[in-house]
Amino acid sequence: MIFNSLEFLLFFCIFFFTYWLVLKNQLQLQNIFLLFGSYAFYAWWDWRFLSIIIGSSALNYCLGIYIHKANSMKAKKWLVGLAVVQGIGLLILFKYVNFFITSFSDALALVGVHLNAHTLKLIMPLGISFYTFRTLSYILDVYKNKIQPCKNWLTFFNFVAFFPSLISGPIDRASSLLPQLETKRTFDYSQMSDGMRQILWGLFKKMVIADNCALLTNQIFENYLTYPASSLVLGAFFFTIQVYADFSGYSDMAIGVARLLGFNIKRNFNYPFFSQTIAEFWQKWHVSLTTWMTDYVFAPLNIAFRDYGNLGLIMAIYLNFIAVGIWHGASWTFVFYGFLQACLFLPMILRGTLFKKKKFTKDRVWPTLKESLNMLGTFLLVMLTIVIFKVDTVAQGLNYLKRIFSSSLFSIPEITNNRSGAVIALLFTAIMLVVEWLNRNQEHGLYLDKIKSFPLRLSIYYTLIFFIIYFGSSGANQFIYFKF
Repeated sequence: MIFNSLEFLLFFCIFFFTYWLVLKNQLQLQNIFLLFGSYAFYAWWDWRFLSIIIGSSALNYCLGIYIHKANSMKAKKWLVGLAVVQGIGLLILFKYVNFFITSFSDALALVGVHLNAHTLKLIMPLGISFYTFRTLSYILDVYKNKIQPCKNWLTFFNFVAFFPSLISGPIDRASSLLPQLETKRTFDYSQMSDGMRQILWGLFKKMVIADNCALLTNQIFENYLTYPASSLVLGAFFFTIQVYADFSGYSDMAIGVARLLGFNIKRNFNYPFFSQTIAEFWQKWHVSLTTWMTDYVFAPLNIAFRDYGNLGLIMAIYLNFIAVGIWHGASWTFVFYGFLQACLFLPMILRGTLFKKKKFTKDRVWPTLKESLNMLGTFLLVMLTIVIFKVDTVAQGLNYLKRIFSSSLFSIPEITNNRSGAVIALLFTAIMLVVEWLNRNQEHGLYLDKIKSFPLRLSIYYTLIFFIIYFGSSGANQFIYFKF
């Protein structure tokens, strides 16, 4: 059951009206129903994995209470260690153990030792990377006395399994979501209508832009050896747009669905393509993961290495981004992707400009030439490095990039049998970027409060719905980040 499916539409309509009409003003019953709905939503994929999320919720609920009650620091550390081992252990078992087995076997083969290695036939539970990081941040925050432990099991289990953000985030923090689960929620028409607009914008980005870009990127990447460099650049461009429209589209829908239930969850994208530096890009891209890694990986490492000056900062950034890469998947391509992102920070560290922000000129509708060049340069760096996300091996990715820098870079791009698809993707990408630029100071792209004419706003909604129906891909295509 995914957001862009008829099954979810039917599920959510029944859930929404029961939640607000039948259970109105009854917080306890609403939370019971919310937990039941979250488990039903998750069980739709595979009911067998419910035991993992329920077991993880129960263990971390108890550990949070015992960590707070523990009298000695040694006992607290042991309990935190248990939570970390449980969370990371599940990730290793389901997500990384086969990667370790094959990598070890391949390493031995290089020195002439050949093993008949057998991998485990395990299916990775959907959303495990997201809800594991959610519980880990809760335990670490309780340990550091940043929050009090949750003593209501129903509230905590809802925090872990909250279905709008369960599958692909955002990775909500306990300090934000737990209080909302404990507070009576009231129906707010303005919040509901804005949530609907954000869902509509997310559907447009996913079904019209991301899914149409996917048809082009799959074609170009699968046959990249036969295409000129100009087509490979186009493929890298469309894949960059696809990843953004797909994942930010999901995030828009998740935030919108949560708002329809009376919740405000963490913003996950802040118009990253308008960033003027790579550091700014990572402050605006997959925000919930970036801030999680900053708080629990980079910050401790930076403190540990502070005596080494810039070298310590560089080591912290490399380890942090390699961890970001590994989080995405069990492949050397993701490790290499993280390594490349860290490399992009080196010039800023050496120049001492890492923490300097470039602000746009005030009172201008469009950016200056310098600002435009900064954004273009940052986008090109993102576009060239994100190629590694799409390929199967590091060697393939490097070969793809190598072929881009050839004489055919200046030829007319070739796209076999899908020129109209390229035109459609480019047109709607341009529309998305212009709309989001004009609303760059708002929570989402479809912020129309400045438009006072109701008929005009209504025509925009119906136009987007028409685009989704007419240009959207047939069928409910899964989101890219479901596999992470």
